[in-house]
Amino acid sequence: MKKFIPVYVRVPVIFALVFMALEYFIDSGDRPAFLKYPEVSIFLFIFLFLQIAIEITISAIDRVTYSILTDEQKKKLAEADALDFTDSKLYKKIKSWFVKVKPIEEEGEILLNHDYDGIKELDNVLPPWWINLFYVTIIFGLVYLVKYHIMDGADQKKEFEIEMEEARIAVEEYKKTAKDLIDANSVTLLTDESDIAAGKKIFETNCVACHRADGGGSIGPNLTDEYWILGGGIKNVFHTITEGGRDGKGMVAWKGTLKPSEIQLVASYVLSLQGTNPVDPKAPDGEIWKDETKTDRDQPTEEAKQEITEETPEVAAN
Repeated sequence: MKKFIPVYVRVPVIFALVFMALEYFIDSGDRPAFLKYPEVSIFLFIFLFLQIAIEITISAIDRVTYSILTDEQKKKLAEADALDFTDSKLYKKIKSWFVKVKPIEEEGEILLNHDYDGIKELDNVLPPWWINLFYVTIIFGLVYLVKYHIMDGADQKKEFEIEMEEARIAVEEYKKTAKDLIDANSVTLLTDESDIAAGKKIFETNCVACHRADGGGSIGPNLTDEYWILGGGIKNVFHTITEGGRDGKGMVAWKGTLKPSEIQLVASYVLSLQGTNPVDPKAPDGEIWKDETKTDRDQPTEEAKQEITEETPEVAAN
């Protein structure tokens, strides 16, 4: 039985469509889904196997069916197979949805009594696709009227506002877990021993030249007392390290060297030095600063203070 699309075209095209659909809908990052997920490769192999098996089965059924046909039936089948696709009923039905014209031999029936220098006018009907599209616009207009003017549905402006609010909430949620998106307003004090140790390492690499290893102060101020030039607390210390000290003097801005997460670590370590007793500390600078909103969560842990004391022999000796 005649098939207008040969098997060597059908099988690859259907397989390619399924393959592209899997790649589109499965989030596999920068790798193809059939490589990242072995089960996808297994599914594609089974699908291709079933395609080939179905084609073989259909071909076998066609041969068996043909063998039991009578000579008259075989003759009719041969005549049907000899027809071109454009002569098939399916093609003509599809064409009638888009084009409706009179054959040339019947054009006399729609000839108008107009003659312009030998050019004659035909009274052809509008193309069916144009008329059908016109009906679709009418239905769309009715649905639009009911949804947006009778039922007060969300228009483009309202949809935009809803999507922007959803995006804002998503960004806020993302910022809570994105360490390097923190700023002076969202930063929090870190008190875990591992965080204090990481902050201490950053401090010893970048800050000891001005503040000494024990935080007692040298070129820079003493970090162990309660006097602050630009304010204490995690938010003020984070801002000072990020943006630098006073104009023309003081500490340089570290935002170009350290990441926000690293500045949070070193700021938390600096605050953990509060109350320690360095050897020969620098005289106080600034004013006494008290955080009225400080809670127990903002205080350095006793374990962290003990670790600092144990790791700084001169402090322990003092």
